[in-house]
This record gives sequence, structure tokens and C-alpha cells, in this order.
Amino acid sequence: MSILPKGYLPAFAALALLVLSPLSNAFAQTPSPATPSSVLPTGGGAALLDPSDTVILLLDHQTGLFQTVKDISVADLRTNTIMLAKLATLLKIPVITTASEPNGPNGPLMPEIHQFAPHAVYVPRKGEVNAWDNEDFVKAVRATGKKTLIMAGVWTSVCVMFPALDAKAAGFKVYAVTDASGDPSEMASRTTVARFIQAGVIPTSTNAVLSETHRTWNRPEAAELGKLYALVAPNYAAVIESYQKAQEVAKQTTGQTTGSR
Repeated sequence: MSILPKGYLPAFAALALLVLSPLSNAFAQTPSPATPSSVLPTGGGAALLDPSDTVILLLDHQTGLFQTVKDISVADLRTNTIMLAKLATLLKIPVITTASEPNGPNGPLMPEIHQFAPHAVYVPRKGEVNAWDNEDFVKAVRATGKKTLIMAGVWTSVCVMFPALDAKAAGFKVYAVTDASGDPSEMASRTTVARFIQAGVIPTSTNAVLSETHRTWNRPEAAELGKLYALVAPNYAAVIESYQKAQEVAKQTTGQTTGSR
């Protein structure tokens, strides 16, 4: 007898089969409708991200700047940023990207963002370090009609912090995704997080963003969301693999016992 809650086992098994299937670029091209905003009668969700009121701002994820990042591995930084792009596509969350000067030494934006979030809008800047100093960028953010901003970028202490503080002052609710961002040192990153907190900007992680927007496995996108967990937590894929194998062995054992009677 399973010790898992009723209804959990088949859902988890279905998820296991799909998490292990190869990720496909085509999945990013077929978004599903976003879950309507709701707060449960219990009050659940009142303090969490509301996907229907959210826009993701990916700021200066430039290949030249990646070479200066020391507080997180570049591989993890890119993977977590890709997860945000895929999540935005799946849940139809608007994405705005920007770079101060992509033709300079900071380099072009990582191509995976627009590959996995083809609906993303790129707003060029005229050299401004702070994206919020650029009128076109601010207009693009306001045009979404969303009041919750999820920001990530390189560097955290500059390209994320400057617009985050200005957006907070302008009345937006702002989240800073620290592990989809990067800084030249851990000291710079820790100092930035402290300043975020002092200003009312909410530090968060890619896993938290995924979980807060996900909310429930009882939704049509559950299998695709499961694949994203394997991106932000690779060990989760190992959990799924071991669970799936155990289920296969259990089925084989049951079949052999039944056939011997």
C-alpha cells in the first residue's frame, strides 16, 4: 500500500515519465494559458507571486559580462535564465530584455533568452547603465499593465539593482532573482541583497519563482513545469529516475506473481 496521499502517486508517476523525456525547443513555441489570478479561501497565495500581474525583465545578460561573474558559475547562471524564459513562455508571462550597448565589449545578449521566449520584447538603450533611465524601457514596462516585476541580470549590483530601486520607488512590486543574476564577487552580491532588503525589493531564486507561479500539480501544464524543476534542481531528475525504476520493478514483480497462480 502506498503511503503517499490519495491522488499523488499517479500524478507523480505521470510527471516522472515526462520529466525524463528530452526537452524540446518546440515546447517553448506552444504556450498554455496562464492560470487566472486567485487567492484560496484559506488565504493561500495572498503573499505569493501572481503570474497574471507579472512581467519578467532580463537585464544585460551579455556574454562579455559573463566573463566577470564570480559569485555563481556561468553555467548555472545561464541555465537559470533559460528556465525563466521557458517559464514565461509556458505561462504566457511577458518578457522584456535590454542591453546598454551590445556592440561594445560587454557583448551581445545570450541568444537562449529569445530562443526560448520568442515573445520577448527587446528594448535597446542609448548607453544608459540604468535601464530605468531609458524612457523607451520604462514605457515598455508600463505598457504591459503589470505591477509585479521579476528582474534578473548581470551585474546584480548595477544592472539589476539600479532599475529595481527606481521601479520600487515608482510603485511597482519588485523581485530580484539572485541566481539568474551575477556579480564580480560574493561580497558585491551580499551587499546588493542587503540593499535590496532595505529598499523593499524582494530577493528570490529561480526555484522559488517557478514554485510560486506553479502553485499546484492539478493543472494542464504540470508535466512541462516538471521539466523545468529538473533544470533548476538537477538532482530532482535523479529522484524521478529512481522513483520510476522502483515503479517498473514493482509492476514486474506484481505481474510475475499474478502469472504464477
